[in-house]
Amino acid sequence: MKTTSIHTPTSICRLGLGITDITPPVGMYHRMWGAAKHDRSTGVHRTLRATAMILESADGHAAQRHLFVSLDHCMFRPPEMDELKRRTCELLKIGENDLTIVFSHTHGAGLLTRDRVNLPGGDLIAPYLDGLPAKIATAVKEAEEFLEPVTLTYASVDCRMGHHRDCWDDTNGLFVCGFNPDVELSLPVIVVRATDAEGEHVTTLVSYPCHPTTLAYENTLISPDYIGALRGVVENATQSPCLFLLAPCGDIGPREGFVGDFAVADRNGRQVGYAALQALEAMGPVAQDFKYLGPVISGATLGNWRFEPQSAEQTRQAQRFERRRVEVPLDYLPDMPTVEQARNELSDLQTQESAAQTKGDVPETARLRALVERKRRLIERITPLPEKFTYVVDLWRVGDATWVCVDGEPYYALQAELQRRFPQQTLLVMTLANGAKSSYLPTREAYDKSLYQVEVSFVAAGSLERIIDAVADELGKWK
Repeated sequence: MKTTSIHTPTSICRLGLGITDITPPVGMYHRMWGAAKHDRSTGVHRTLRATAMILESADGHAAQRHLFVSLDHCMFRPPEMDELKRRTCELLKIGENDLTIVFSHTHGAGLLTRDRVNLPGGDLIAPYLDGLPAKIATAVKEAEEFLEPVTLTYASVDCRMGHHRDCWDDTNGLFVCGFNPDVELSLPVIVVRATDAEGEHVTTLVSYPCHPTTLAYENTLISPDYIGALRGVVENATQSPCLFLLAPCGDIGPREGFVGDFAVADRNGRQVGYAALQALEAMGPVAQDFKYLGPVISGATLGNWRFEPQSAEQTRQAQRFERRRVEVPLDYLPDMPTVEQARNELSDLQTQESAAQTKGDVPETARLRALVERKRRLIERITPLPEKFTYVVDLWRVGDATWVCVDGEPYYALQAELQRRFPQQTLLVMTLANGAKSSYLPTREAYDKSLYQVEVSFVAAGSLERIIDAVADELGKWK
């Protein structure tokens, strides 16, 4: 036997969690999908949340504090994202560098951009966005009230709810974005248990790499997608709040998805929730490692393993708290259209859609309606782009774990490759950190395929690999 001790990844810090309801009003603009026939939401499947998490060093040093806010929305475009962050920080009287906003990425919350106010239900967008900072502040106040010393324990278990979704359709001769049965992936549910000074379980963090796209164009209800049921399973079992953090999943989606049946979303969520409970049940006592203590002579010679308290040095290491930032310059695609070109193409498509509608050609009208939406979203993505693009990654060393916050929607390869290079490191990767300025980040080989994720990308092939190398270089320096 070469291994006689299995270390339990541990962080000792201070943590507080606060939750508030941010469900939009029924009837607000809701159309997230090009194929959707509706514009307004018609009801609520499950309420949406804003969850505020304060993370602070064990000594409570004010300079070693960061605020994470998770919103049950798909994402906000740069104008709305920048305004939300600025106004929230002003309200809380903190610097913008002290706040990271992430998204659960549900596609059932609606697409909220202020330039859609002229669309059905769009008149409700601005008042809703204007009210978000105050609601976030409410969650932050609650998090501050519950801020306390905690010990974080990390574990992971595989869950097969999510699957690869870059799929070649042989019959129609094209790539589709959907369940690909020919690729096997091992997707981890990473679970973080927070226990207080008395050893009571007070909070659970759950990370999983799968797009919340169970509910799609047929769904007219406001919904957190599978995440609502996931949280419900964990919270009912632990009697403590659960925060979901989306891991890199640009090429991952639910095995069963793109439906209008919210029962499927709940079923998907329960799969991940039960996997999280499995990881929780397998955890040992707080801050203890599983050690081999030697043979015991019985009817058989038994191998005696027991949980034993971690050493004083391990406890010291578990209190590490440090932040670093990595900035990676990326190139744009050489054939990226200009905003003017995209607007001309949008105008042409709208003219075609109007003509098809006048003729009563329902299938063609539906097709062009979807293409109009695609072009509108292209304009929203490229309009705010700077002349040169710098990709930002924030890293926190929290005890034995490294928390990684990345912009946009990278492929799962980002997490998988970092974990491959650092197999002994505990990594918690969060996507859509402060929005999606970079859009999708496919792997280099994906650019050779006519994939949706490549079509909506604007950074050059090899960008994801450049980011992985830069983050790995920094992790390698972090002893």
